[in-house]
Amino acid sequence: MQLYGRRSSINVQKVLWCLCEVGLAEGADFQRIDAGLQFGVVDTPAYRELNPNGLVPTLVDGEQVVWESNAILRYLAATRGADHLLPLDAAGRSEVERWMDWQLGTLWATLRVAFLGLTRTVEPQRDYGAIRASFAESARLLRIADERLRTRDYLVLNRFTLADLVVTLAAHRWYGLNDRFHALLATHPEMSSLASWLDVQRVRPGFAVAQG
Repeated sequence: MQLYGRRSSINVQKVLWCLCEVGLAEGADFQRIDAGLQFGVVDTPAYRELNPNGLVPTLVDGEQVVWESNAILRYLAATRGADHLLPLDAAGRSEVERWMDWQLGTLWATLRVAFLGLTRTVEPQRDYGAIRASFAESARLLRIADERLRTRDYLVLNRFTLADLVVTLAAHRWYGLNDRFHALLATHPEMSSLASWLDVQRVRPGFAVAQG
């Protein structure tokens, strides 16, 4: 098995964490190949044959090629018998998948403006209006999860699932920006339930694997 993608990508981190959760280790069970940004690879004809979007991650499992991070997570859960991460029954699966889709299509789509603006854009080119708006709206979205976690230990199903995995990585980046660029960003209400939940998720081995 091969995983293409640089470790710094949040979407690659999702897959690395999931691989750990299903008992697969880099170097022993799969090979990770740096790709994207400074590593290149993604614009080569060979890579575009695997993933015509030229993005990461891409997973190659024998003859099967899977791209799009959430699709890879679903594939790994299904092929490795990890129904504890993604239930087989439609009702339970829908509870996990709605948070997965929310993280990718709503939370990260909002937060990435602030993340890219602060970490990959040089100072003279930063649009602080857009950055602050992105960060504030991300905080509003995260308060949805904070409210959810006031009365439960996990986002759904009373156990760790792919919902917790993907939202953890986005929330971790929000807090990282808040800590690093606090003087540039507006103060936001404390999200104590989210913060406590995040501390618990960060001690899972897979989180450390994802962060490298």
